[in-house]
Amino acid sequence: MSEVKLRRITDGCAPLAHKAQRLQARGNLVKLLALSIATAAILSASTLAQDSPSTTQAETAASAWLALVDAGKYSESWKQAAETFRSAISEQYWMAKVGKARVPLGALKSRQIQSSTFKHSLPRAPDADYVVIKYVTRFENKDGAIETVTPMREKDGSWHVSGYFIK
Repeated sequence: MSEVKLRRITDGCAPLAHKAQRLQARGNLVKLLALSIATAAILSASTLAQDSPSTTQAETAASAWLALVDAGKYSESWKQAAETFRSAISEQYWMAKVGKARVPLGALKSRQIQSSTFKHSLPRAPDADYVVIKYVTRFENKDGAIETVTPMREKDGSWHVSGYFIK
């Protein structure tokens, strides 16, 4: 009798062992699939990085331009801006508007890039290569300001600021 019970018990283990092997195989398949997806994502990201212009030059141009604005050199910032910026806004108008917006904020305390996004087109702007850079900025009289600076690639390949917005 005990031999029969033992046989029934071990007979029940065979399907469980087979099921465990199938689950392990599925687990390995899921791991392999996840690894494949991760590899594809890395490869496509590196391909995209090679295909899209580097944002580094645009960020450098934006930082240099912001340094002029921070120093109150509004005329110079207008002169260093993109052609589309200068053709849309006169130097006198720019100096009046940026001064009115920036002077009440006080001195710059800190500025960090929140995001930097490459774009081929923007609303109400000619098609070109743009990088929309958002900064979280602290001023003497305003914490948590958001500055949006938009450099564009000029025809000669250089980057110049084509837009500036602060809130």
